[in-house]
Amino acid sequence: MYFIFRQILKLCFKFYYNISFEGLENIPKEGGYIYASNHRSYADPVFIALNVPKKFSFMAKEELFKNFFFGRLIKLLGAFPVQRGKGDMEVINEAIKRLNKGSNLVIFPEGTRSKDGKVSRIKSGVALIAAKAGVNVIPVGIVFDDKLSFRKKVTIKYGKPISAKEIEFNENARTKDLKSIKNKIGSSLKYLVEGENLDV
Repeated sequence: MYFIFRQILKLCFKFYYNISFEGLENIPKEGGYIYASNHRSYADPVFIALNVPKKFSFMAKEELFKNFFFGRLIKLLGAFPVQRGKGDMEVINEAIKRLNKGSNLVIFPEGTRSKDGKVSRIKSGVALIAAKAGVNVIPVGIVFDDKLSFRKKVTIKYGKPISAKEIEFNENARTKDLKSIKNKIGSSLKYLVEGENLDV
């Protein structure tokens, strides 16, 4: 059912938007990777998944599941709820479990949508999940001007994978280790979106 919905959405999105892709060679053929992306719109998970062959999971705020039909739809598409400020380790463990089962995981490290299109400060959750799961991170840049609209030009850029070896740490890792990991991810996102290879 997931792949049927994905094909339908793929046709709809390619008709509605003027979409182009860069870095398709960086997409692994197998699953079990983190796709860390900047956040522009509610359509972002679909943009990211359009050319990725394996199933995705992604975190969605709990409020989105309150609507029965919409909640069932996004759950079918791989979403699982996040209650902001509560149960953080439970969410992290669920994310790691899905990665270990071979699902790709979409994470928006900024935590909220960007209004100006620039990459804002990266939160530590993505660094913790990546380090604990021991998987590669694929940075993704979603680029468009202003707001989404009919035939809006949208570019999805898949960056070179950040290997698990680059972001591994042990149980005694300190805060500065997580900061180094999130800065590495943030720098990759900033380069894809803004053309600047700087720490966030």
